[in-house]
Amino acid sequence: MSKKIVVIGGSAAGPKAASKARRMDENAEITIIQKASDLSMASCGYPYYIGGFFDDRDQLLCSPAGVIRDSRFFWNAKKIETKVRCEVQSIDRKKKTVNYINLENGEKNIQPYDKLIIATGATPRKPQIPGIDLDGITTLQSLQDADYLRKVRDEGKIKKAVVIGGGLIGIETCEALNLAGIEITLVEMLPQLLTFLDDQMAKIVEKYVQTKANVILKNGVSAFIGKEGKLTAVKLQNGTEIPCELAVLAIGVTPNSKLAADAGLETGATGGIKVNGYMQTDDPDIYAVGDCIEINNLISGISVHAPYGDLANLQGRVAGENVISGNVKKFPGVIQSGICKVFDYGVGAIGLSEQNAVKAGITDIETVINASLDKPGFMQGKLLITKLVVKKEDGRIIGAQVIGPGDVSKQLAIWAMAIKAKFNVEDMVNADLPYAPPFSLAIDHSIATAHIMQNKLSGKMQGINASQLKNSVKQKENLFLLDVRNPNEFEVLRLGLGEVLIPLGQLRKRLNELPEDKNTPIVTWCKISLRGYEAALILKANGYKNVRVLEGGIMSWPYTLEK
Repeated sequence: MSKKIVVIGGSAAGPKAASKARRMDENAEITIIQKASDLSMASCGYPYYIGGFFDDRDQLLCSPAGVIRDSRFFWNAKKIETKVRCEVQSIDRKKKTVNYINLENGEKNIQPYDKLIIATGATPRKPQIPGIDLDGITTLQSLQDADYLRKVRDEGKIKKAVVIGGGLIGIETCEALNLAGIEITLVEMLPQLLTFLDDQMAKIVEKYVQTKANVILKNGVSAFIGKEGKLTAVKLQNGTEIPCELAVLAIGVTPNSKLAADAGLETGATGGIKVNGYMQTDDPDIYAVGDCIEINNLISGISVHAPYGDLANLQGRVAGENVISGNVKKFPGVIQSGICKVFDYGVGAIGLSEQNAVKAGITDIETVINASLDKPGFMQGKLLITKLVVKKEDGRIIGAQVIGPGDVSKQLAIWAMAIKAKFNVEDMVNADLPYAPPFSLAIDHSIATAHIMQNKLSGKMQGINASQLKNSVKQKENLFLLDVRNPNEFEVLRLGLGEVLIPLGQLRKRLNELPEDKNTPIVTWCKISLRGYEAALILKANGYKNVRVLEGGIMSWPYTLEK
């Protein structure tokens, strides 16, 4: 007798699970029940369709071979039955059936299962504040949302928009609308954009985004204002009104776990469905995958909600095999990798940030910031800024953040594998990575970052980051600030903190210009602080006892520079 597999949800995780189950068993009866009218949508591509990176909407629904993944495709290519525009209303675990309604004609039906996979996804948060139902307010979660915003772009009538939320979707939406010639105001209630970044890294991103859009932090929306049912302005909590014809809500998502909870399945602190490593719920015949679940963070050990398309596909693959073959495959958990395109910057993070490590109770950590090119200048290398987070006791790498116009994706991939493999700094300092000038520096940016951390952990270098230096200057601490670049560089751009210029090549001859008291705190820097580090070594060799290097130099300074 053939096994009956039912999948609830047809976006990413569900179709992947169904397809894997089919590959494992040609004779299984496999059914996908999907509330939306589309299947297997490339939802992460929505901002780029809106932004005009491509114009053919069908590409969001196509297989790698260019065939639209509709009901006909799933039946002909995979022998998977799909019931679109059908919503599951309840799960009867005793009878092993799901009850669903056809949204087109209201007909109610029952679908039996031997194994059930829940892939119900997540829902955008939509706060119930005055004016929320005005025409001109949208989210960016469904293909219909993408269609609406693409229409806005193509018609060219809207001139001003407010994007609410400074996370991944909010930032990507800003770029898409900016490319349509729309004036953007980005509003974020928290003190920074992109909360997976630490403060200094987020400030660098904010400084860059400010060149493309108006950014308002530490302020939320209190109301939407309209006329004749249409949005005309967004009112902030401080009373400011921002005129606009469009508002995009991008303040996060919540897991769609109510169906599971109503069936008595266990959910966790994040609101997601609880699963084990086999993607199995507390009912042995029911599995759950994708944005509706919570999953273990491999570094902190804390359950998290990680709604990412790649994870959804990986989890679906595991569940699809297990419902056919028994629990033979495991999804171990996540390290929470994320990347987004921020106009011409790449911005991403792997593992724990410094602030999230502290929240997770991991306090014995060391951090370092490195700024350098992704490849040589003669190959048009572009800037990368990396912040690395490690455990002091053993140097184990637990987090990395990378931003800049350089090849951020490559760097994040390197750190992702290092963290997953539980590498420490010593494992990275002599890593045998591929090198050629079109692709990398002779010492890759990631390895150079590990070198700096090695120097810091061994006591060869004492660092100070931009936030710490700014605070020290603000507190009027007795610091001697030393810029060791050349005069031309200094005239073009400088921190403007009252620093003294002594080029590195002249430093040994001009030590008499430094404080007589060799216990005086000194901070050195240059463009990226390579020369700053060499200057610190010279000063230490000459008896100065309290010398720190500004990590990342001027290129990672997130505050206003003096020109």
